[in-house]
Amino acid sequence: MRHKIAGRKLGRTTPHRKAMFRNMARSLVTYERIRTTEPKAKEVRKVVDRLVTLALQNTLHARREAYRVLENHQLVKKLFDEIGPRFTGVPGGFTRVVKLGLPRPGDCAPLAVLEFTRAATGTAPEPKAKKAKPAPVSATAPAKVEPAAAPAPVEPAAAPAVVEPAEEPKAE
Repeated sequence: MRHKIAGRKLGRTTPHRKAMFRNMARSLVTYERIRTTEPKAKEVRKVVDRLVTLALQNTLHARREAYRVLENHQLVKKLFDEIGPRFTGVPGGFTRVVKLGLPRPGDCAPLAVLEFTRAATGTAPEPKAKKAKPAPVSATAPAKVEPAAAPAPVEPAAAPAVVEPAEEPKAE
């Protein structure tokens, strides 16, 4: 039994699984969106969220820890200089798994897209807007009345051109 054992085996040995997670984490940092099966996406999310947490620390030790997973200096630089600053002040939830509607054609495996929650432009997704309640009107306070704007000067319109209809030949 697997009581209190976290994580999925995904039908792979431990070294194969770790190598797959590293490759998928590299791809996510490179392309910022990957398509994979749903169970893999949910497992890789743990690795990538830990990398973003390291990027928020932005220390030499954190960079070395990230290098242990990514094994590429350019990817570590991108993680710490571009991806990490997007999530400043965000406590967690750096990635999202979006399930795709159609399964994979060959084996009917459920597919999903793993992506960062903040777009590459650095803006947060728009939160759902709450309906604004109108401000209560106080009976004692006078309403603010803005002065009316001066009307724009009216230019005289040009006389419309009169078009004479052409004479039609009379039918006999």
